[in-house]
Amino acid sequence: MAVSGVDDYLKALQRFVDDAYGRRMRAQFQTTDGKSELAMLAAPTREEYEQFCRLTAAMTVEEKQNAVRLTDEQVAQIAERAAVDPALAAIFINGYVLKKLKANEKS
Repeated sequence: MAVSGVDDYLKALQRFVDDAYGRRMRAQFQTTDGKSELAMLAAPTREEYEQFCRLTAAMTVEEKQNAVRLTDEQVAQIAERAAVDPALAAIFINGYVLKKLKANEKS
């Protein structure tokens, strides 16, 4: 998945929302409390994806352009503005950063 920006990353995740295979994968990685954070970006639930959408909508142009340099505090502030779970916000931004770093390694 080639990702040029945060909005592109969000669009790329959309096709995996509530995917049947993704649900099976998430079940496999589920912890004892029923969470499956490790698989969240591979197959987000509709609720998680909607929070990702609110997060990106709350980001300024500058925050989107500099997403790879956002601090944990900045991500928490954006999450608060967007009224989303700060842990989900951190997972989304970190997933984006990892995709960008991986893409940069290939080029």
